[in-house]
Amino acid sequence: MEKPSKKPHYPYFSSGPCAKPPGWSFQKLSDAALSRSHRSAAAVQKLQEVIDKSRQILQIPDDYLIGIVPASDTGAVEMAMWCLLGQRGLEVYSWENFGHDWNIDAGEQLPIENKTLVKAEYGEIPDFSKSNPDNDIIFTWNGTTAGVRVKNTDWISSSRNGLTICDATSAVFSMQMDWPKLDVVTYSWQKVLGSEAAHGMLILSPRAVERLESYTPPWPIPKVFRLAQGQKLISGIFSGTTINTPSMISVEDVLNSLNWAIEVGGLSKLIEISENNLKIVSNWLETNENFEFLAKDPDTRSCTSICLIPKDPWFKSLDHDNKVKFMKEVCSHLESNEAGYDLNSYKTAPPGIRIWGGSTVENANVELVLPWIDWAYSTTKSNFQ
Repeated sequence: MEKPSKKPHYPYFSSGPCAKPPGWSFQKLSDAALSRSHRSAAAVQKLQEVIDKSRQILQIPDDYLIGIVPASDTGAVEMAMWCLLGQRGLEVYSWENFGHDWNIDAGEQLPIENKTLVKAEYGEIPDFSKSNPDNDIIFTWNGTTAGVRVKNTDWISSSRNGLTICDATSAVFSMQMDWPKLDVVTYSWQKVLGSEAAHGMLILSPRAVERLESYTPPWPIPKVFRLAQGQKLISGIFSGTTINTPSMISVEDVLNSLNWAIEVGGLSKLIEISENNLKIVSNWLETNENFEFLAKDPDTRSCTSICLIPKDPWFKSLDHDNKVKFMKEVCSHLESNEAGYDLNSYKTAPPGIRIWGGSTVENANVELVLPWIDWAYSTTKSNFQ
């Protein structure tokens, strides 16, 4: 197969930290509140600006609270679990690595008596049809390592008694959130915004706040997870006063991403960019002999973490270790030619390709990397032993 002649001008397809917004440079961070206390007026103003612009772009209801918390999306989910769960029965739905982590925490770490842990294989999605509106629910909107997203929220009751906790880290800013069905939403700056890691966002509905102020879990809660004190919400978390010291250069970086999102047209434009990336890959696969989507159902295919697996009978005949070795060599060819970085599937997922198609990834770069993936696959196959 002939080697492609054109490369993506920005060949970064990592699923976290993700590609920087188009036009990014270090100069964009020159106004950071460096060498200032994070309690200073200047720093708190920056942190509040992150909250306000996130609300504006994501169209978060006015009565939902938005906080900046430590430890990325993981920290935000853990805070919600440790502070809110235990009052009711619990359902956890998972279909990929990070969702399985919440499954493990609920199943093995938190002493919740009535719990239902529902798991699906990579490429599939669980059966939500038996969900009980009296239970609390944990689920990921989009499976980062499997490329599978929820079809809709019809399975969540509008008159539920339980809370819904949604890990939306690889969905927000590229997919429309159904806010009335979501009581807790978490994400990190490093995913669809393409910003720096370490900080998470925690969004609470009035129902979630009511739970915090009327219920105390039976287990001790570490300080870094604590959202309430004596059944009183720690309100400063949701007005720029963070639990621990944030990186102000990271704050400036996420502000740059949020400003970019506003400039390009807001949420509708961000979703359009990402959905177009999925469409480009879908069109390519229609005539491709090497790859297919990992997600079985077209309605569940992610527009951010676009996961592909080889369908070539020769590849399928390899044992698992050789499949892993083969795909590492494919990705090594892509990187050595500076055509595409970090395209290998997640370590626990079926061996394949994962193309991050979030809003900061320009459509032209996705179009240009696809011929390189084909070339790298064919080149590796011809030399593989």
